[in-house]
Amino acid sequence: MKKNLYSSFIVIYLIIIWIILFPANTLADETYNLGVALGLSGSGFLYCSDGIDAINLAAEEINAQGGFLGKYPVKLFIKDTKTQPDIAAQEAENLIKNHKVQCILGTYSSDCAVKVRDVCRQNRVIHIAGISNSENITKTGFSPYTFSVVPNSYMQARAGVIGIAKMAKQKGWKQYVTIASDYDWGRSTQNNTVEILKKESPELILKKEFWPALGEIRFNDYIMAIIAEKPDFIYGSLASKDNFAWMSQAKAAGLFKQIPYPGSLISVTELIVQAKNIERGMIGLCRAPFFAHMDLPLMENFVKTFREKYKRYPSDWAVLEYDSVYVLKQGIEKAGSIDNEKVKEALTGASIETCRGKLDFRRINNQLSCSSYIGIITDDPKYPFPVYKDIIEVKGSDSWRPESEILAHRQAE
Repeated sequence: MKKNLYSSFIVIYLIIIWIILFPANTLADETYNLGVALGLSGSGFLYCSDGIDAINLAAEEINAQGGFLGKYPVKLFIKDTKTQPDIAAQEAENLIKNHKVQCILGTYSSDCAVKVRDVCRQNRVIHIAGISNSENITKTGFSPYTFSVVPNSYMQARAGVIGIAKMAKQKGWKQYVTIASDYDWGRSTQNNTVEILKKESPELILKKEFWPALGEIRFNDYIMAIIAEKPDFIYGSLASKDNFAWMSQAKAAGLFKQIPYPGSLISVTELIVQAKNIERGMIGLCRAPFFAHMDLPLMENFVKTFREKYKRYPSDWAVLEYDSVYVLKQGIEKAGSIDNEKVKEALTGASIETCRGKLDFRRINNQLSCSSYIGIITDDPKYPFPVYKDIIEVKGSDSWRPESEILAHRQAE
């Protein structure tokens, strides 16, 4: 009897010591579970694989310092959305319910990003959109938990229009056609471009719209139809594998020598992968070219460490996802906590240090004041691929939609 009582006291004593040394929240707070939902298969693979590498690099750097706040090591949970909206929603649910993530980064395809946004809002989980940039991610069905660190489709369209309007006046252009992927980002970008061009250059006439399906790889019929229309220029809104196929086939057909193709998305990925074939002298638009900010220590260090680890230069998508992780880090530091509600409040309206400079989140929609970049594709002896020269950096605050229009849209929803 005494022996059993003594044993019970010992057990109770050990339990008390354990509670004192290891509080109940210690194990729960041991890691910060960070979810990543990107299109690792499907049309988004080329962009997303680079994004994953940048996220891994950022996580390694933060963990080398003890993790977030010096005590919460980052544990990554990476899921493939397969660039399909329903799968994106399922994987977001999986990350939250089964892996207890507190934030999700991603994803490619704005249709997928909208689904991820909705799941995160329902579960009060932070969502940082780094690659997909449809304006609808932050304009329609606004979520206070979603933060966009990439210039949205309205901002990019406005930036593109600045270059197009200038060239149209110089060259006497009167009519044009558009070609855009038939999904949320393609339609949003094309619609915004057409809308802004009507305001800025009302004399320009849109002759025809072409809408290849997302994932289209055969563009010969579109090329022949565009030539038949005889436009003064073409505006395109295609990305990733679709963009590679389009540009390769259009160049092979001699399309760009017959009809100018200004202001369309030509990211650093295209510049690197199509270095031998991409048309020099084309005017392109991109979202986060590293070479535009090599004068900034954060960008210089990122490019250096990325190259050391992966033996290549980073694309726009790598810059954007790397910034995404450090946006989260700064939100946590400003909050002094990893609690989602506190981090959300800390990021709302916050000023953030990024590889692209110090930028601010707009309170009305959590859109970062990031720039768009327009330039002429040309060779540079410093790099083994073409870059942009004569870069025009269009600031976020000079290109985003007026607040009055955002508020009017919300009232109409």
